[in-house]
Amino acid sequence: MLIDRIITHKIKKYLSEQGEDVILLYGPRQAGKTTIIKEILEQIGDYGKYFSGDDLAAQEIFSRNELENLKRHTEQGKIIIIDEAQRIANIGLSLKLMRDEIGARVIASGSASFDLADKISEPLTGRTRTFMLYPLAYEEIKSRYAGALPDTMIDELLRFGMFPRVHTLGSNKEKENYLYEYTNNYLYKDILAFSGVRKPKKAVDLLSLLALQIGSEVRIFELAQNLAISQQSVSRYLEIFEKMFVLVNLRGFSRNLRKEISKTSKYFFLDLGLRNALIRNFNPLNLRADAGALFENFFIIEKIKKSANRDQPANFYFWRTYDQKEIDLIEERGGKLIGYECKFSARKEIKPPKDWLAAYENAEFKPITTDNFAGEL
Repeated sequence: MLIDRIITHKIKKYLSEQGEDVILLYGPRQAGKTTIIKEILEQIGDYGKYFSGDDLAAQEIFSRNELENLKRHTEQGKIIIIDEAQRIANIGLSLKLMRDEIGARVIASGSASFDLADKISEPLTGRTRTFMLYPLAYEEIKSRYAGALPDTMIDELLRFGMFPRVHTLGSNKEKENYLYEYTNNYLYKDILAFSGVRKPKKAVDLLSLLALQIGSEVRIFELAQNLAISQQSVSRYLEIFEKMFVLVNLRGFSRNLRKEISKTSKYFFLDLGLRNALIRNFNPLNLRADAGALFENFFIIEKIKKSANRDQPANFYFWRTYDQKEIDLIEERGGKLIGYECKFSARKEIKPPKDWLAAYENAEFKPITTDNFAGEL
């Protein structure tokens, strides 16, 4: 069954408004980019023409940057769709020629954000409309659990994550196998493809270390010591994992208090199914010691998805002081601050830290549990 994606409607709306800029569709592998592109292609029919960046013929057409050659394969008014565009050399110049000289409307998708961005950023300055496709958002999938118990739903989402394919599979074993295959066939191969990774085994080890400490502050020198590699390599690998859409970096928030920590980071996984595959643990939540960390990761990523899907730009941070007062997530949007404290199961009232209230009088504070999280997503 086709899952209705919010971003599909946004792209269709932009196309209906006759927007001239090149549409860039970014996102991790298996997030559903090709499915969305095919849905759009089916709707536009003869007005569209599809190319895959994996196809050698397409690579030959779009890597040469020859106007007459491009004219033979595109035309004014047509919507040209190039899937996996990052695989095509010099793609940015060809996209510019199609937009400016031919008048074609273009949709280009890519999985590796920095690979595609590096190839298009300069030629297409001021000529792009970018859409970010995450794995499924809670609001896109919640209707499928309408008849399930809340505990059943949260157990599924925190164990197996939000990749669309996971939600088409029947048994837990099929889901586990898919996620193991994902790590082997996509994640590891992508790591090997980047020239900045000189020790791919160490890069994977770094990712596994982070998988075991989600929600904890990351210290580069400690990771470097544990892996016996340089701090520079750790920083480079972390940057690559962010741009591969594997990790999200949350930095410390600081405005008013000298004792606020602002120079450290926490890393969260864009998808928990991938995280659990890395540590080979798909046990039910009632058998796990990391349920609280999984729930915190889940809520933070879902807030980021909601911000992107609803076009509500926001900055996200965590907050902590040197004397261990902390809040899991700070959302800064429209000049307003909201603090969210996540607890998998709250046995007592969750109160805001006094330092937070004193420093930010007009800020909100919201306790988030498995009972009430849906109201925020």
